[in-house]
Amino acid sequence: MEKLTVHTVGIVMNGVTGRMGMNQHLIRSIDAIRKQGGVHISDREVIMPEPILVGRNAEKLEGIATQTNISKWTTNLDEALSDPLCTVYFDAQTTNLRSPCVKKAIAAGKHIYCEKPSALTTEGAYELYALAEKKGVKHGVVQDKLWLPGMLKLKQLIDTAFFGTILSVRGEFGYWVFEGHGTPAQRPSWNYRKEDGGGIIFDMLCHWRYVLDNLFGNVKGVSCLGATHIKTRWEENGQPYTCTADDAAYATFELDGDIVAQFNSSWTVRVRRDDLFTMQVDGTRGSAVAGLRKCWIQPYEATPRPVWNPDIDSPLNYFDNWIPVPGEPEYENAFKVQWELFLRHIVKDEPFPWTLREGAKGVQLAEKGIESWEKRAWVTIPDLPVIGKA
Repeated sequence: MEKLTVHTVGIVMNGVTGRMGMNQHLIRSIDAIRKQGGVHISDREVIMPEPILVGRNAEKLEGIATQTNISKWTTNLDEALSDPLCTVYFDAQTTNLRSPCVKKAIAAGKHIYCEKPSALTTEGAYELYALAEKKGVKHGVVQDKLWLPGMLKLKQLIDTAFFGTILSVRGEFGYWVFEGHGTPAQRPSWNYRKEDGGGIIFDMLCHWRYVLDNLFGNVKGVSCLGATHIKTRWEENGQPYTCTADDAAYATFELDGDIVAQFNSSWTVRVRRDDLFTMQVDGTRGSAVAGLRKCWIQPYEATPRPVWNPDIDSPLNYFDNWIPVPGEPEYENAFKVQWELFLRHIVKDEPFPWTLREGAKGVQLAEKGIESWEKRAWVTIPDLPVIGKA
Protein backbone atom coordinates (compact mmCIF):
# COMPACT_ATOMS: atom_id res chain seq x y z
CA MET A 1 0.00 0.00 0.00
CA GLU A 2 1.28 3.46 -0.95
CA LYS A 3 2.11 5.76 1.96
CA LEU A 4 -0.34 8.61 2.65
CA THR A 5 1.14 12.07 2.07
CA VAL A 6 -0.12 14.60 4.64
CA HIS A 7 0.36 18.30 3.93
CA THR A 8 0.11 20.07 7.29
CA VAL A 9 -0.94 23.72 7.01
CA GLY A 10 -0.45 25.83 10.11
CA ILE A 11 -3.08 28.58 10.41
CA VAL A 12 -3.06 31.57 12.74
CA MET A 13 -6.77 32.07 13.41
CA ASN A 14 -7.40 35.52 14.86
CA GLY A 15 -10.84 36.46 16.17
CA VAL A 16 -12.19 33.00 17.00
CA THR A 17 -13.88 34.19 20.19
CA GLY A 18 -16.45 36.09 18.10
CA ARG A 19 -19.69 34.51 16.89
CA MET A 20 -18.69 34.16 13.22
CA GLY A 21 -15.08 33.24 13.85
CA MET A 22 -15.93 30.54 16.36
CA ASN A 23 -19.08 28.99 14.91
CA GLN A 24 -18.61 29.18 11.14
CA HIS A 25 -14.84 29.26 10.67
CA LEU A 26 -13.48 27.25 13.56
CA ILE A 27 -16.16 24.75 14.61
CA ARG A 28 -18.04 24.20 11.32
CA SER A 29 -15.04 24.58 9.02
CA ILE A 30 -11.53 23.94 10.37
CA ASP A 31 -12.55 21.64 13.24
CA ALA A 32 -14.94 19.79 10.92
CA ILE A 33 -12.16 19.37 8.33
CA ARG A 34 -9.84 17.97 11.00
CA LYS A 35 -12.50 15.55 12.23
CA GLN A 36 -13.13 14.25 8.72
CA GLY A 37 -9.42 13.50 8.36
CA GLY A 38 -8.42 16.59 6.41
CA VAL A 39 -9.06 17.74 2.84
CA HIS A 40 -8.66 14.66 0.67
CA ILE A 41 -6.84 15.42 -2.58
CA SER A 42 -6.76 11.73 -3.50
CA ASP A 43 -6.59 8.34 -1.81
CA ARG A 44 -2.89 9.00 -1.20
CA GLU A 45 -2.79 12.73 -0.41
CA VAL A 46 -4.50 14.86 2.23
CA ILE A 47 -4.28 18.42 3.61
CA MET A 48 -4.51 18.77 7.39
CA PRO A 49 -5.04 22.23 8.95
CA GLU A 50 -3.23 22.86 12.23
CA PRO A 51 -4.57 26.04 13.86
CA ILE A 52 -3.23 28.39 16.51
CA LEU A 53 -6.14 30.24 18.12
CA VAL A 54 -5.64 33.97 18.74
CA GLY A 55 -7.83 36.44 20.58
CA ARG A 56 -7.88 39.01 23.38
CA ASN A 57 -9.67 36.92 26.02
CA ALA A 58 -7.50 34.14 27.43
CA GLU A 59 -10.35 32.47 29.33
CA LYS A 60 -12.53 32.23 26.22
CA LEU A 61 -9.62 31.00 24.09
CA GLU A 62 -8.77 28.24 26.55
CA GLY A 63 -12.40 27.11 26.64
CA ILE A 64 -12.69 27.02 22.85
CA ALA A 65 -9.34 25.21 22.54
CA THR A 66 -10.53 22.56 25.01
CA GLN A 67 -13.86 22.20 23.21
CA THR A 68 -12.17 21.65 19.83
CA ASN A 69 -9.18 19.68 21.13
CA ILE A 70 -6.73 22.26 19.73
CA SER A 71 -3.50 22.47 21.69
CA LYS A 72 -2.19 25.89 20.64
CA TRP A 73 -3.69 29.25 21.59
CA THR A 74 -2.35 32.66 22.55
CA THR A 75 -3.34 36.28 23.17
CA ASN A 76 -0.09 37.41 21.52
CA LEU A 77 -0.47 37.79 17.75
CA ASP A 78 3.24 38.50 17.22
CA GLU A 79 4.08 35.23 18.94
CA ALA A 80 1.72 33.31 16.67
CA LEU A 81 3.01 35.01 13.51
CA SER A 82 6.59 34.12 14.47
CA ASP A 83 5.77 30.40 14.34
CA PRO A 84 7.52 29.09 11.18
CA LEU A 85 5.06 26.17 10.94
CA CYS A 86 2.17 28.60 10.40
CA THR A 87 2.01 29.66 6.76
CA VAL A 88 -1.55 31.10 6.74
CA TYR A 89 -3.10 34.00 8.64
CA PHE A 90 -6.90 34.15 9.02
CA ASP A 91 -8.76 37.17 10.40
CA ALA A 92 -12.36 37.22 11.66
CA GLN A 93 -12.05 40.18 14.03
CA THR A 94 -14.29 43.23 13.91
CA THR A 95 -13.59 45.23 10.75
CA ASN A 96 -11.85 48.12 12.49
CA LEU A 97 -9.18 45.73 13.85
CA ARG A 98 -8.60 43.72 10.66
CA SER A 99 -6.39 45.82 8.39
CA PRO A 100 -3.41 46.40 10.75
CA CYS A 101 -3.26 42.70 11.62
CA VAL A 102 -3.47 41.59 7.99
CA LYS A 103 -0.65 44.01 7.13
CA LYS A 104 1.45 42.56 9.94
CA ALA A 105 0.79 39.02 8.67
CA ILE A 106 1.70 39.97 5.10
CA ALA A 107 4.96 41.50 6.34
CA ALA A 108 5.64 38.17 8.12
CA GLY A 109 5.21 36.36 4.79
CA LYS A 110 1.95 34.60 5.64
CA HIS A 111 -0.71 33.71 3.09
CA ILE A 112 -3.89 35.66 3.87
CA TYR A 113 -7.50 34.58 4.23
CA CYS A 114 -9.91 36.99 5.91
CA GLU A 115 -13.50 37.91 6.49
CA LYS A 116 -15.19 40.80 4.73
CA PRO A 117 -15.20 43.76 4.75
CA SER A 118 -11.43 43.46 4.40
CA ALA A 119 -10.94 47.11 5.46
CA LEU A 120 -12.89 50.25 6.32
CA THR A 121 -12.18 52.02 3.01
CA THR A 122 -11.67 51.02 -0.62
CA GLU A 123 -8.20 52.54 -0.49
CA GLY A 124 -7.35 50.51 2.59
CA ALA A 125 -8.77 47.28 1.13
CA TYR A 126 -6.92 47.76 -2.16
CA GLU A 127 -3.71 48.45 -0.24
CA LEU A 128 -3.97 45.00 1.37
CA TYR A 129 -4.31 43.48 -2.10
CA ALA A 130 -1.29 45.46 -3.37
CA LEU A 131 0.85 44.54 -0.35
CA ALA A 132 0.01 40.83 -0.70
CA GLU A 133 0.84 40.88 -4.40
CA LYS A 134 4.13 42.68 -3.77
CA LYS A 135 5.08 40.22 -1.03
CA GLY A 136 4.15 37.29 -3.26
CA VAL A 137 1.78 35.65 -0.78
CA LYS A 138 -1.49 33.99 -1.74
CA HIS A 139 -4.66 35.67 -0.55
CA GLY A 140 -8.42 35.27 -0.36
CA VAL A 141 -11.57 36.79 1.11
CA VAL A 142 -14.58 34.92 2.50
CA GLN A 143 -17.47 35.01 0.00
CA ASP A 144 -19.58 32.30 1.60
CA LYS A 145 -22.98 32.92 0.03
CA LEU A 146 -21.76 31.58 -3.31
CA TRP A 147 -21.85 28.07 -1.81
CA LEU A 148 -25.27 28.21 -0.20
CA PRO A 149 -27.52 25.46 -1.63
CA GLY A 150 -30.01 28.02 -2.96
CA MET A 151 -27.28 29.95 -4.78
CA LEU A 152 -25.74 26.76 -6.19
CA LYS A 153 -29.11 25.78 -7.64
CA LEU A 154 -29.54 29.26 -9.08
CA LYS A 155 -26.06 29.08 -10.64
CA GLN A 156 -27.00 25.78 -12.25
CA LEU A 157 -30.09 27.39 -13.80
CA ILE A 158 -27.96 30.25 -15.17
CA ASP A 159 -25.36 27.87 -16.58
CA THR A 160 -28.05 25.84 -18.40
CA ALA A 161 -29.64 29.02 -19.88
CA PHE A 162 -32.96 28.36 -18.13
CA PHE A 163 -33.78 32.08 -17.92
CA GLY A 164 -33.19 32.97 -21.55
CA THR A 165 -32.14 36.62 -21.31
CA ILE A 166 -31.94 37.72 -17.68
CA LEU A 167 -33.84 40.97 -17.17
CA SER A 168 -33.81 41.73 -13.45
CA VAL A 169 -32.85 40.51 -9.99
CA ARG A 170 -34.65 41.34 -6.73
CA GLY A 171 -33.25 40.49 -3.32
CA GLU A 172 -34.89 40.74 0.11
CA PHE A 173 -32.69 40.27 3.15
CA GLY A 174 -33.27 40.85 6.82
CA TYR A 175 -35.16 40.19 10.01
CA TRP A 176 -36.11 41.98 13.21
CA VAL A 177 -33.07 42.48 15.44
CA PHE A 178 -34.36 43.14 18.95
CA GLU A 179 -33.27 46.39 20.54
CA GLY A 180 -31.72 44.69 23.57
CA HIS A 181 -34.13 45.63 26.36
CA GLY A 182 -36.54 42.92 27.46
CA THR A 183 -35.54 40.59 24.63
CA PRO A 184 -31.78 40.15 24.00
CA ALA A 185 -30.44 41.43 20.65
CA GLN A 186 -29.27 38.79 18.15
CA ARG A 187 -26.44 40.99 16.87
CA PRO A 188 -23.62 42.77 18.77
CA SER A 189 -24.06 46.44 19.59
CA TRP A 190 -21.08 47.59 17.52
CA ASN A 191 -23.13 46.80 14.39
CA TYR A 192 -25.17 49.94 15.10
CA ARG A 193 -22.27 52.32 15.76
CA LYS A 194 -20.66 53.90 12.70
CA GLU A 195 -17.52 54.76 14.69
CA ASP A 196 -16.97 51.03 15.35
CA GLY A 197 -17.37 50.00 11.71
CA GLY A 198 -21.08 49.21 11.96
CA GLY A 199 -23.90 49.74 9.48
CA ILE A 200 -25.88 47.46 7.19
CA ILE A 201 -24.67 49.17 3.99
CA PHE A 202 -21.07 48.40 4.84
CA ASP A 203 -22.00 44.90 5.99
CA MET A 204 -24.35 43.69 3.27
CA LEU A 205 -23.32 45.52 0.09
CA CYS A 206 -19.99 43.69 0.34
CA HIS A 207 -22.03 40.46 0.06
CA TRP A 208 -24.25 41.71 -2.74
CA ARG A 209 -21.18 42.73 -4.77
CA TYR A 210 -19.75 39.22 -4.99
CA VAL A 211 -23.17 37.60 -5.44
CA LEU A 212 -24.03 39.92 -8.35
CA ASP A 213 -20.56 39.86 -9.93
CA ASN A 214 -20.23 36.07 -9.80
CA LEU A 215 -23.77 35.11 -10.80
CA PHE A 216 -25.04 37.85 -13.11
CA GLY A 217 -22.48 40.43 -14.20
CA ASN A 218 -20.20 43.19 -13.04
CA VAL A 219 -21.85 45.99 -11.04
CA LYS A 220 -21.53 49.27 -12.98
CA GLY A 221 -23.55 51.70 -10.86
CA VAL A 222 -25.55 52.07 -7.66
CA SER A 223 -28.37 54.15 -6.24
CA CYS A 224 -28.76 53.60 -2.51
CA LEU A 225 -30.86 55.05 0.30
CA GLY A 226 -29.89 54.20 3.85
CA ALA A 227 -31.84 54.72 7.08
CA THR A 228 -31.40 54.47 10.82
CA HIS A 229 -34.92 53.40 11.70
CA ILE A 230 -34.24 52.46 15.34
CA LYS A 231 -32.52 55.38 17.08
CA THR A 232 -31.78 53.79 20.48
CA ARG A 233 -30.64 50.28 21.34
CA TRP A 234 -29.24 48.62 24.47
CA GLU A 235 -25.68 47.38 24.87
CA GLU A 236 -24.67 43.96 26.13
CA ASN A 237 -24.27 45.46 29.61
CA GLY A 238 -27.86 46.72 29.58
CA GLN A 239 -27.04 50.38 28.99
CA PRO A 240 -28.89 52.34 26.27
CA TYR A 241 -26.88 53.92 23.45
CA THR A 242 -27.62 56.09 20.43
CA CYS A 243 -27.42 54.31 17.08
CA THR A 244 -25.10 56.12 14.69
CA ALA A 245 -25.08 53.58 11.87
CA ASP A 246 -27.70 52.67 9.29
CA ASP A 247 -29.89 49.63 10.02
CA ALA A 248 -31.63 49.46 6.61
CA ALA A 249 -30.56 49.97 2.99
CA TYR A 250 -32.64 50.20 -0.17
CA ALA A 251 -30.37 49.84 -3.21
CA THR A 252 -30.65 49.52 -6.99
CA PHE A 253 -27.72 48.30 -9.07
CA GLU A 254 -26.98 48.48 -12.79
CA LEU A 255 -25.12 45.41 -14.08
CA ASP A 256 -23.42 44.45 -17.30
CA GLY A 257 -25.90 43.22 -19.90
CA ASP A 258 -28.51 45.85 -18.96
CA ILE A 259 -29.59 43.78 -15.94
CA VAL A 260 -31.23 45.76 -13.13
CA ALA A 261 -30.89 44.47 -9.55
CA GLN A 262 -32.75 45.75 -6.49
CA PHE A 263 -31.84 44.69 -2.95
CA ASN A 264 -33.53 45.63 0.31
CA SER A 265 -31.42 44.91 3.40
CA SER A 266 -32.87 45.52 6.85
CA TRP A 267 -32.46 44.65 10.51
CA THR A 268 -35.84 46.29 11.17
CA VAL A 269 -38.18 44.08 9.12
CA ARG A 270 -40.41 41.15 10.02
CA VAL A 271 -40.19 38.14 7.74
CA ARG A 272 -43.10 37.07 5.56
CA ARG A 273 -41.27 35.31 2.75
CA ASP A 274 -39.65 31.93 2.23
CA ASP A 275 -36.39 32.68 4.03
CA LEU A 276 -34.29 35.37 5.72
CA PHE A 277 -32.78 35.99 2.28
CA THR A 278 -34.63 35.44 -0.98
CA MET A 279 -33.62 36.43 -4.48
CA GLN A 280 -35.92 36.45 -7.51
CA VAL A 281 -34.48 36.31 -11.01
CA ASP A 282 -36.74 37.10 -13.97
CA GLY A 283 -35.84 36.24 -17.54
CA THR A 284 -37.50 35.99 -20.92
CA ARG A 285 -37.92 32.20 -20.64
CA GLY A 286 -38.61 31.80 -16.93
CA SER A 287 -38.14 32.98 -13.36
CA ALA A 288 -36.65 31.57 -10.17
CA VAL A 289 -36.81 32.38 -6.48
CA ALA A 290 -33.87 31.18 -4.39
CA GLY A 291 -33.52 31.19 -0.63
CA LEU A 292 -30.61 30.09 1.51
CA ARG A 293 -31.25 26.41 0.78
CA LYS A 294 -34.20 26.04 -1.58
CA CYS A 295 -34.98 27.25 -5.09
CA TRP A 296 -38.20 27.31 -7.12
CA ILE A 297 -38.73 27.93 -10.83
CA GLN A 298 -41.63 29.03 -13.03
CA PRO A 299 -40.91 28.34 -16.70
CA TYR A 300 -42.51 30.41 -19.45
CA GLU A 301 -44.95 27.60 -20.22
CA ALA A 302 -46.19 27.46 -16.61
CA THR A 303 -46.57 31.23 -16.22
CA PRO A 304 -50.18 32.18 -15.34
CA ARG A 305 -52.10 34.90 -17.18
CA PRO A 306 -53.53 37.13 -14.43
CA VAL A 307 -56.04 39.90 -15.15
CA TRP A 308 -56.17 42.96 -12.88
CA ASN A 309 -59.45 43.08 -10.94
CA PRO A 310 -59.22 44.43 -7.37
CA ASP A 311 -62.96 43.98 -6.77
CA ILE A 312 -62.81 40.22 -6.29
CA ASP A 313 -60.44 37.76 -4.66
CA SER A 314 -57.92 36.51 -7.19
CA PRO A 315 -58.87 33.13 -8.66
CA LEU A 316 -55.16 32.38 -8.94
CA ASN A 317 -52.89 31.19 -6.16
CA TYR A 318 -49.62 32.78 -7.17
CA PHE A 319 -47.60 30.20 -5.25
CA ASP A 320 -48.93 27.50 -7.59
CA ASN A 321 -47.02 26.71 -10.78
CA TRP A 322 -43.67 27.07 -9.01
CA ILE A 323 -41.55 23.94 -9.23
CA PRO A 324 -38.87 23.10 -6.63
CA VAL A 325 -35.38 22.62 -8.04
CA PRO A 326 -33.88 19.32 -6.88
CA GLY A 327 -30.42 19.27 -5.39
CA GLU A 328 -27.94 17.13 -3.54
CA PRO A 329 -29.26 15.07 -0.59
CA GLU A 330 -26.87 16.97 1.67
CA TYR A 331 -24.80 20.12 1.22
CA GLU A 332 -21.58 21.05 2.99
CA ASN A 333 -21.37 24.20 5.10
CA ALA A 334 -20.68 27.11 2.72
CA PHE A 335 -17.79 28.45 4.83
CA LYS A 336 -16.22 24.98 4.98
CA VAL A 337 -16.45 24.58 1.20
CA GLN A 338 -14.52 27.79 0.60
CA TRP A 339 -11.98 26.91 3.29
CA GLU A 340 -11.27 23.62 1.53
CA LEU A 341 -10.83 25.43 -1.80
CA PHE A 342 -8.41 27.89 -0.18
CA LEU A 343 -6.37 25.11 1.41
CA ARG A 344 -6.14 23.36 -1.96
CA HIS A 345 -5.01 26.68 -3.43
CA ILE A 346 -2.27 26.96 -0.80
CA VAL A 347 -0.97 23.40 -1.17
CA LYS A 348 -1.74 22.46 -4.79
CA ASP A 349 -1.90 25.94 -6.35
CA GLU A 350 -5.42 25.29 -7.63
CA PRO A 351 -7.27 28.43 -8.85
CA PHE A 352 -8.85 30.68 -6.21
CA PRO A 353 -10.37 33.80 -7.81
CA TRP A 354 -11.90 35.24 -4.59
CA THR A 355 -8.89 37.38 -3.75
CA LEU A 356 -8.23 40.52 -1.71
CA ARG A 357 -9.00 42.48 -4.88
CA GLU A 358 -12.50 40.96 -4.85
CA GLY A 359 -12.74 41.99 -1.20
CA ALA A 360 -11.78 45.54 -2.18
CA LYS A 361 -14.55 45.54 -4.78
CA GLY A 362 -17.06 44.74 -2.04
CA VAL A 363 -15.80 47.60 0.13
CA GLN A 364 -15.92 49.85 -2.94
CA LEU A 365 -19.61 49.11 -3.55
CA ALA A 366 -20.42 49.81 0.11
CA GLU A 367 -18.57 53.13 -0.04
CA LYS A 368 -20.26 54.07 -3.31
CA GLY A 369 -23.61 53.12 -1.78
CA ILE A 370 -22.99 55.51 1.10
CA GLU A 371 -21.85 58.19 -1.37
CA SER A 372 -25.08 57.71 -3.34
CA TRP A 373 -27.12 58.08 -0.15
CA GLU A 374 -25.29 61.28 0.79
CA LYS A 375 -25.60 62.79 -2.70
CA ARG A 376 -29.09 61.42 -3.44
CA ALA A 377 -27.71 60.42 -6.85
CA TRP A 378 -26.62 57.50 -9.04
CA VAL A 379 -22.91 56.72 -8.60
CA THR A 380 -20.71 54.94 -11.15
CA ILE A 381 -18.50 52.04 -10.01
CA PRO A 382 -15.03 52.26 -11.62
CA ASP A 383 -12.91 49.17 -12.23
CA LEU A 384 -10.17 48.38 -9.72
CA PRO A 385 -6.92 47.65 -11.57
CA VAL A 386 -5.41 44.17 -11.57
CA ILE A 387 -1.80 44.43 -10.40
CA GLY A 388 0.66 43.26 -13.02
CA LYS A 389 -1.77 43.84 -15.89
CA ALA A 390 -2.06 46.94 -18.05
